[in-house]
Amino acid sequence: MMPSTSRIKVGLLGRGITASASPAIHETEAGCLGLTLTYELFDFDVLGLADDALADMVSQLIGRGFSGVNITHPFKQAVIPLLDAVDPTAASLGAVNCVTFHEGRTSGSNTDWIGFQFMLDVALPQEKREIVAQIGSGGAGSATAFALLHSGTRELRIHDTSSVRIEALSNRLQSAFPDARLIACATPAAAIDGACGVVQSTPVGMARHPGMPFDPALLTADQWLADVIYFPRETELLKAARRRGLATADGAPMVVGQAAEAFLRFTGVEPDRDRMLAALNAGHAQDQRGAV
Repeated sequence: MMPSTSRIKVGLLGRGITASASPAIHETEAGCLGLTLTYELFDFDVLGLADDALADMVSQLIGRGFSGVNITHPFKQAVIPLLDAVDPTAASLGAVNCVTFHEGRTSGSNTDWIGFQFMLDVALPQEKREIVAQIGSGGAGSATAFALLHSGTRELRIHDTSSVRIEALSNRLQSAFPDARLIACATPAAAIDGACGVVQSTPVGMARHPGMPFDPALLTADQWLADVIYFPRETELLKAARRRGLATADGAPMVVGQAAEAFLRFTGVEPDRDRMLAALNAGHAQDQRGAV
C-alpha cells in the first residue's frame, strides 16, 4: 500500500499510561513513511472513567473516525466480549491488545507475542530456548509463553502466585502446542533450576511495583534473563542478573515489536522495526542525559 495523505487516527486505552512511549513510536515512524498519523492516549485514570466505560469509549472512537486502538492494562481481557471478531491466536491467549475498526466493525488481535518474539530475536538471538522458566502467567505472561512455544521451547516451567492462572494459561496453550511440556512450579527455584533462560513477565519491578519477583541468587551465569518491563528500562532484577554474568534483554524490543505489528494493522504500511527501535533507544538515551 502506498502512503496516504489522509490523517490516520489511532490511540491507546488503559490506566496509568501517561508515560507511554507509544505516541512517539507510532508518530515518528509514520513521519518517516510519509503518513499523517496521530496517536492519542485515553487514560481512564486521568479521565476519571470507570472500567465499564470501555464499551462507550470504543464506540466513541469509531464515531470519530479512528482506524483502531491499542489496549493495555486492565482491559486486555475485558475488551474481548465487546468485539465483533477475535483472531484465533488472541483467543488462545485470552487477551487482545490491538483492535482495528473497519466499516463500523471491530476486530481484535494480539501483537504482544509478536513483540516478544522480536525481543528474543534482536536481543538474545544465540541463546538456547529448549527449557525456559517463566515467572508470571498473566496478560504479559500469556504472550511470552505463546512466543516461546512458537519459537521452539519444548519445556516451559511456569511459576505464579496464582495456581489458577497457571492452569488457565496451560490449558489454553496446550491445545495450540500439544507436543510441549507445560509445568506448573510451586516456587521460582523449581522453575529456574536447570533452565536455559528465564522470562520475567510480572509487574514487579515497574515504577509502580518496585522490587524483584524472585531472588536473583537463583540465577546462574550460563542462563539468560528477559524482563518484559520497559519503564524503567533497568529493573533491579536486570541489574542483578548482569552482575551475575547473564545475557539479558529489557522490554524495549518487545514494545517496538508489538507496536510495529499494530502499526501495520492500523495503516496497511510495513514499518521499519530496526529504525523504530533505534529511535526509541535514542530517545531513552536523551532522557537519561536530561535526568542527570
